[in-house]
Amino acid sequence: MRLLLLPALIATLSPVLLQAEGQRYELTARASEIDPRARPHPEIGFVFESKGKPADIQHASVDTRVPPRGKLAIWLMGHSAGLFERLNSYGIHAIRVHYANGWFGQFGNKSPGEDGLLLGNIRLEAATGEDFSPLVEVPKPDGMMERAFQFVKWLSKKNPEGRWEQFLSADGKGIDWSKVIITGSSHGSTTAARFAKHQRVDRVVMFCGPRDQHEQWQALPSATPANRFFGFSHVLDGGWSGDHYCRSWELLGLHAFGPIVNVDRMTPPYQNTRRLITDADVKGDDKRAHSCVVPGSASPKSADGQFLHEAVWTYLFTHPVEETGSATPPDEDCEKDLLPKQK
Repeated sequence: MRLLLLPALIATLSPVLLQAEGQRYELTARASEIDPRARPHPEIGFVFESKGKPADIQHASVDTRVPPRGKLAIWLMGHSAGLFERLNSYGIHAIRVHYANGWFGQFGNKSPGEDGLLLGNIRLEAATGEDFSPLVEVPKPDGMMERAFQFVKWLSKKNPEGRWEQFLSADGKGIDWSKVIITGSSHGSTTAARFAKHQRVDRVVMFCGPRDQHEQWQALPSATPANRFFGFSHVLDGGWSGDHYCRSWELLGLHAFGPIVNVDRMTPPYQNTRRLITDADVKGDDKRAHSCVVPGSASPKSADGQFLHEAVWTYLFTHPVEETGSATPPDEDCEKDLLPKQK
């Protein structure tokens, strides 16, 4: 009888066994080797090699032991091993692409122009590879969208266990952006927000950002509904002293979904808000405050050595977007008129 029941038992348990036998995969590849159309743009500090080492390394990871959420996080900053580990533990696939984002060092302090969109347009061109700005020339193969598409195609062949093909569009000609969480920190979170205004995505997670405090693209109509934007920053970050974060969050419309919540004084789900802050001890260091909100060496820890904000990171990437807090009025103490006066 046991022998007769064994096939049925195996058929019942095989998905569980397969999941238990999975593993966490970490893959890297050079963008210039994946796509021969890729080109460096030294005029904006975007190169393939730096100090004799490859500068166009891209990262990807997935944990097939974890039930998948069917979401792909695209990270727009330098590789963050700690963040990718957590994303994978939530069942989220993650990639970091090398795209033409070196322009910021050259144009970051430029006047916003008459329409207040100068930096936002450069960000959009770097992200899409389409002609949005006369100041830079980023062809499609060097924009974030195409780099992500080519990387995911490569991953689907190199790592079939990860089932990366689920993130390709039905026609196979691009990414299925309805499954994408676009995320970044600082400069990267600002570009993530600008891109999501243009292209609907599943979710936007903004660490220590967005900024572009002298621009007004944050108030433009948005392809991604405002309840899908989540922000997290430290109160000692310079983005708070100049009202940059509170301004951007309000222009994005996030005050419609709850108050600014200090995560160190409240437990999840943080009133279902989209605006999260921390005042955890960073020894008064504003630079550490800027980077501490992403998992890493600067992140505050408890007395027993555990990261203080594990629950926050989980919330940012997995909280149901339809669950929102109560609307709050605009903050009268937050200066919104930061555009330079035209002479």
